[in-house]
Amino acid sequence: MKRNLLIFALLISTTFISYSQKSVQKENEYSIEISELHDKIAAAWIGQMIGNMYGLPHENKYIEAPGAENWPYGYSKSLDKLQTYEGAFSDDDTDVEYMYLLQMEKFGPEPSYSQLRDAWMYHIRDRVWLANRGALGLMHFGYTPPFTGSKELNPHWYQIDPQLINEIWAVTAPGMVNYAASKSDWAARITSDDWGVEPTLFYGAMYSAAFFESNMNKLIEIGLQSLPENGRFTQTVKDMIALHAKYPSNWKASWKEMAKKYYIDEPAMTKTIWNANLNGACAVLAMLYGEGDFQRTLDLSCAMGFDADNQAATVAGLLGVIYGMKGLPANLYLPIEGWKEPFNDQYINITRYDLPDAKISDIIDRTLKATIDLVLLKGGKISGKKGKQMLTINAAAVFNPPLEFYVGPLPQMEIGKAVDYNFYTDGNKNYNWSLVSGSIPEGLSFSKGKLTGTPTTAGYSEVTLQLDNGSNKIVRNFKLLVRNKNIAPVADTILANVRNLNVAVLDSCWYTFGKPMYALNVEVINDGKTNGPGSVFYSLDAKSKTPKVDYYGYGWKSPQKISMLAFHTGCLEEFGGWFTSLNVQYKNKSGQWVPVEKISIEPALPETDIVFFQPHFVEYVISFATIETNAIRIIGDAIIQDHWNKYTKQVSGFTSITELSVYH
Repeated sequence: MKRNLLIFALLISTTFISYSQKSVQKENEYSIEISELHDKIAAAWIGQMIGNMYGLPHENKYIEAPGAENWPYGYSKSLDKLQTYEGAFSDDDTDVEYMYLLQMEKFGPEPSYSQLRDAWMYHIRDRVWLANRGALGLMHFGYTPPFTGSKELNPHWYQIDPQLINEIWAVTAPGMVNYAASKSDWAARITSDDWGVEPTLFYGAMYSAAFFESNMNKLIEIGLQSLPENGRFTQTVKDMIALHAKYPSNWKASWKEMAKKYYIDEPAMTKTIWNANLNGACAVLAMLYGEGDFQRTLDLSCAMGFDADNQAATVAGLLGVIYGMKGLPANLYLPIEGWKEPFNDQYINITRYDLPDAKISDIIDRTLKATIDLVLLKGGKISGKKGKQMLTINAAAVFNPPLEFYVGPLPQMEIGKAVDYNFYTDGNKNYNWSLVSGSIPEGLSFSKGKLTGTPTTAGYSEVTLQLDNGSNKIVRNFKLLVRNKNIAPVADTILANVRNLNVAVLDSCWYTFGKPMYALNVEVINDGKTNGPGSVFYSLDAKSKTPKVDYYGYGWKSPQKISMLAFHTGCLEEFGGWFTSLNVQYKNKSGQWVPVEKISIEPALPETDIVFFQPHFVEYVISFATIETNAIRIIGDAIIQDHWNKYTKQVSGFTSITELSVYH
């Protein structure tokens, strides 16, 4: 993010207005009575729960037109679940934040990517979609954030996912606007990238500022100032402000123009109802037209449509921070007759593995403790007598990512091809990098986290790298592979049992990516392109759900010596796209297909066919003793799975591929 800290500090000091006598503002410093802080944190949690459960019946419903203005909508179908569980129930708008709170308690207020990754893999075993599901599959493959959210690996990087699961980083950083925005950006990159993370840091800045600012227009401006100067969502927020000014009393007219620009006319690669920019725009309109009124803003959030429950939860939580519990309508947190405490003081986990049920009051108390711990860590202090204690906050606090290696794709190196590879990303670029043991492949050199040169010898080499931030040092081993020349591009024949995508079948099934992603024929598997438009081939060929074997390979006019293949997956759907088994066959001298013996696949294929373990856009290297042949192929069973969407029930099994490389 491009922020000038001095300008940002001046912005904070001149625009924040304290609306409570229990909070005090000084330049770069805020003080708030701990009892008021507790009240605002309580309202943040309960507000999000209200918005989530209130919004669920409207999720993905209003696409062609906004919801009808027959307000208040009420809980509708969610009321039955509230009665069934005798309290609030978990959903992805609150359960990941609760999981993150557990990690803050376990590891301190600044857990690392690695620690959060472990929590994802343990607690999240179903009920995630889009970018969250893509990130989880990459985690199980062995990657860490931010690679799990990168554009090159997670084809859902632009979807709504991060903006609905990261509010807790700002709730625990009251008044630390720059810190909250930066930490929200950091956390958003677990699942997303580029402008897909921008609404998350926008909300992060607003949530943090809302502890000391009650004016919604000023909060939106503070959120806007946190965004990259030329960011896509930056312009989107400005567009929504302009629409509100153009139609100050006609939210539906603003909705129509917003939906045309950001949904109807959205580029095909990113046109979905879950687009982060689109749904962020919906929330900004709801906040502008809601004018700070909780019930009106909540109903507007639902009526804006698309992935409505998510913006309803986020905006309702923000209003909770602004007004505290007194600003939440009691009928919304006491919807069942006989309840005495908000949502019966029960948060029931129905979504995450081994995530304990909890009293809501306990979650609030624990969040308060995590907040105080973080504020003190960042230069704050507690003063005053018990019962009237004040928390002083360092508003100029800066978020520095924890010291750690980020693990993603290693360089794909071939003899004679120049290498320019960074082991770092922006988060750990400026640490001290050093090689402490092992040998860099011949022809290459390593300096300051960068590998450059032209390799001259094929084979594996292992190196140990060290990261040093001036106070701590960590090391990690890396296994590097230099390959011989890829002979797939010079093959005379591409072999496949399905050569052309049946577009009619694709159009009749539940697919979640922009249509330009899909290649029309198998010819793309040796073009060197592993992501982006036209890179992915699906072997969809029929509306027949029967067992299916897929294969991909090559033929040459003259025999080739081969000892390695590299299979690069494409994007996957919730109901299919991966091999359940994978073998290699070659043609012997008699022209018969025979198996290659004792193959080694690195990394190993997932041990389960559960979709949440399947990674998008990764490479499996298949090694074996050298054979001589004029034809070789990978072959295996395509997954056949049921899916909740009715249209997929008659779709053939299929596999997804971007590249198949072949090496001597």
